[in-house]
Amino acid sequence: MYAIVEVGNRQYKVAENDELLIEKAVSPRAHKLSLEKVLLIAKDKTIRIGQPYLKGAKVNCEVKARLRDKKKIAFKYRRRKSSQSKGGHRQELVLVKVKEIVTNK
Repeated sequence: MYAIVEVGNRQYKVAENDELLIEKAVSPRAHKLSLEKVLLIAKDKTIRIGQPYLKGAKVNCEVKARLRDKKKIAFKYRRRKSSQSKGGHRQELVLVKVKEIVTNK
């Protein structure tokens, strides 16, 4: 059994006991996370597709760790103008473990 969920602007294929890194989507004190934007659930040979989401379906997860991604550098240089700018960004990530996939049926 697996599901496709939407977190932020990204879609992830998850199954029970999977671990995945998602962008920061939880409050700092939360230890559990429920992903309710489920697009698709496949169990055995049956596939249920939402329009756009499945009603009553959710994926329950446990927060394992809060991490930060590698730094990405944004460097702008304008030739012959004596102008340049450098900035960086580190995305905050959450490592979650999928506990169960809940359907409404």
